[in-house]
Amino acid sequence: MKPDFEKGGGLLSAILQDAHTGQVLMNGFMDETAYQKTLEEGMVCFYSRSKGRLWKKGETSGNVQIVKSMALDCDSDALLIQVEPKGPTCHLGSQSCFGDTHFNLQTLDRIVGRKVEAPEAGSYTKYLIEEGTDKILKKCGEEMTEVVIAAKNSDRDELIDETSDLLYHTLVLLKNQGVSLKEVEDNLKLRHGQDLTYKVRGEIDEW
Repeated sequence: MKPDFEKGGGLLSAILQDAHTGQVLMNGFMDETAYQKTLEEGMVCFYSRSKGRLWKKGETSGNVQIVKSMALDCDSDALLIQVEPKGPTCHLGSQSCFGDTHFNLQTLDRIVGRKVEAPEAGSYTKYLIEEGTDKILKKCGEEMTEVVIAAKNSDRDELIDETSDLLYHTLVLLKNQGVSLKEVEDNLKLRHGQDLTYKVRGEIDEW
């Protein structure tokens, strides 16, 4: 991988993307020194145009960006960096400099995680965690039953609602058991990498 710094007058556009959620976090610039430092340390380093110097992302706040992978665009003058952000990326406190409108299952997982780690008074998540595994399992079972009923009744809106409840309670269960959503995703990726097939009771089922 050889970036072309000449096209940008010595600078390369560098886009940070959350490796776990896919959320675009920010755009910065690297000169060749910042690029090499990023490669060496495994943490994102930019060239600050306003300060006229190297700038390690998170050097003041501690919200560093751990590099997971890097890829150049077809013209070799823009860099996409997959990162693991250690805290909010934006100096305003949001996860992304483009705002926190991005929402997916990983976002919900982070929300559940925060509520488990820092319980708030009156929080339903706090209540479930305090009640323990049996209560969480009971709720998962109830929500799965509601999903089945909604599907049997061909009630589309109810199916969406109940599936949402089931996913939430499943994430709480994973937290309660010390299992991360990423571990589940990695397992799915492993299955996906096996030509979309996996063994079930000795047979090969297509996904």
